[in-house]
Amino acid sequence: MVYGAVIAGLLIASLTGRENADAPPAPPPPDAAEGALLGPVTPFDPAVTVDAPDVPFQPAAGTAFSIAETGRWATARHVVEGCRRPAIVIGGDRAVAASVRLARQADIAILITDGGPPALPVLMESLRIGERAFHPGFPQGRAGEASSLLLGRETLRVRGRGQRDEPVLVWAETGRTEGLAGTLAGLSGAPALDREGRVLGVTIAESPRRGRIYTTSPETFGPAVLGVAAPGARPLDEPVTVENYGRVADTLRRELRVAQVVCLSV
Repeated sequence: MVYGAVIAGLLIASLTGRENADAPPAPPPPDAAEGALLGPVTPFDPAVTVDAPDVPFQPAAGTAFSIAETGRWATARHVVEGCRRPAIVIGGDRAVAASVRLARQADIAILITDGGPPALPVLMESLRIGERAFHPGFPQGRAGEASSLLLGRETLRVRGRGQRDEPVLVWAETGRTEGLAGTLAGLSGAPALDREGRVLGVTIAESPRRGRIYTTSPETFGPAVLGVAAPGARPLDEPVTVENYGRVADTLRRELRVAQVVCLSV
């Protein structure tokens, strides 16, 4: 009995003195307003298919924005592809002719004019899910804008003219110009701006039934404007919010930092 008591005591001492191998508490979840970092492009991203009939180019109006005051503008490729004489509308019935450089594998085009307005700053940092964006431009051919929240990534599968698979960002539309109903056609080429007025990408498509807006992804937008966008471009005079984004958009259009694109001939 004595020996048994001693052995039991030694066993208890060894168990109570073992190293504590419990994992530390899990970190708190990220702030809901901030959201998780946007992940990289993967083969498992959801896909949306767009049929682009291979028919002759039909003149249409879109939106462009200044990325260098030397006369460099970004817009959506499909707005100007096939147009022989694209132009930037500068007010009234006046327009300035532009030459075009098309991105190879993305819905992005660079327009070149002789001089231009101050550039919008371009953001080259990582984005977060739930980030808010503002899209000032010319939906339905007239001044207007929309707001959205970042949902994540998708793959835009274009079939027909300009066939390609392009990584894009998908946004949930959260607001638009009062009285603007129906399609956002004409907003193609508009900048997607963050709260500081920095360009996150180019607005390229919409899905009205799903309430979605699609923009270029950092993987395509960054290379397309690298060496073209002006470094250290002047930021906006005030942060962009859901309360003032209409007024901010009006200022950008008035300053021609956001302008309408038209095709003078095909």
